Amino acid sequence: MSIILLCMVSRDDIMEVVADVGFDLCGVAECRRFDDDASFFREWVSAGYSSSLEYLRRNEEKRFDVTRLVDGARSVVVCAVGYKNRMSDGYPGGSDTKVASYACMQDYHTTIKSMLREALDLLRGKYPSLRGRVFTDSAPLLEKRYAVEAGLGWIGRQSLLVTPRFGTFVLLGEIVLCDECDRYDEPLRGAGCGSCRRCVDACPNGAVKERHIDTSACISCATVERGNGLDDLHGWIFGCDACQSCCPYNRAAPYCTRPAFAPLFDPLGMDADRWLSMTEEEFEKRFAPTPLSRSGLERIKSNLGRKP
Repeated sequence: MSIILLCMVSRDDIMEVVADVGFDLCGVAECRRFDDDASFFREWVSAGYSSSLEYLRRNEEKRFDVTRLVDGARSVVVCAVGYKNRMSDGYPGGSDTKVASYACMQDYHTTIKSMLREALDLLRGKYPSLRGRVFTDSAPLLEKRYAVEAGLGWIGRQSLLVTPRFGTFVLLGEIVLCDECDRYDEPLRGAGCGSCRRCVDACPNGAVKERHIDTSACISCATVERGNGLDDLHGWIFGCDACQSCCPYNRAAPYCTRPAFAPLFDPLGMDADRWLSMTEEEFEKRFAPTPLSRSGLERIKSNLGRKP
């Protein structure tokens, strides 16, 4: 019979390590089940708001109970980095080749996961018996809820995490530890969206509801996910920032200066003809490191000028 040794991890050590690898925000939450979120999710799916996103319905038992995702999980370290760039502020009227600002840089899944692994390795240097795993948003983990529990922000009306300093333009990653922390963070008090409804009003297709999204009307889903088509994409060819660019917290957020999250191209410098004349070889050479590779050139071309 093997004996698993547990250690008590210092929150101060976690904060130091996470900052050293380049994250802007960090908080630590205790693992627990989220039954209320699970009930809301089931109602959301039953109402048809998940549309073609069938993958969300898989691994439901893990999504709302991290101990089913990571055996022995006790603590979730939520890390965030602000990624705001010039495209995050929005595009001029009439633009027909708009790309979400997160898609203009190297795929954050690769960058964030590398940073998380480095942080976990550094922690293991301090705590040799430490056990844990790292995740980005591709895993069935309720990362925005844990970010709230860890005191990073709150869930806005557009269903995104809103942080006081960086707004919604943040990328999240998690280190799930099988050890306890000596101190856990608490949700923010007295912060929130108040009566502001700019994100609701800004969505051109009315996809933003009250802290949830109708994915069948969401431009981001229509341009990125398979089997989710809309007649009018309002000039977006990959993703959509309409419900973010208008947020007062995003307007005041600083631009990201970290080289790892710098834009690799400028959508304003590429008109529709430039995209339509592009070859697969050129697309692969220029955009393979970015999230646009997930969509592919042919789909981007099909998104151009799509109107009712």
